[in-house]
Amino acid sequence: MSNTATLSSKFQISIPKELRETMHWSAGQEFVFLPKGDGLLMMPVPELGQLRGIAKGANTDKYRDRKDRF
Repeated sequence: MSNTATLSSKFQISIPKELRETMHWSAGQEFVFLPKGDGLLMMPVPELGQLRGIAKGANTDKYRDRKDRF
C-alpha cells in the first residue's frame, strides 16, 4: 500500500488507513501544521495531561522571567 494522498477540490486530504492505525489517530483529533523547508510537518496537538513532567530535570540556572523584559 502506498502512503500517499491527493488534495481534493475542497482542500482536504485523507490520511491513509495504515498510517492512522499505526499512529493511533482518530476522527476529531486536532493537528498542528509546521512549515519545514519545502514541506510540511503535521503533528497531533497533545492534551494537557500528556505534557505533565516534560520539563523535569531542566536546567533553570539562567531562567528569565517577565521582570527582566522591557
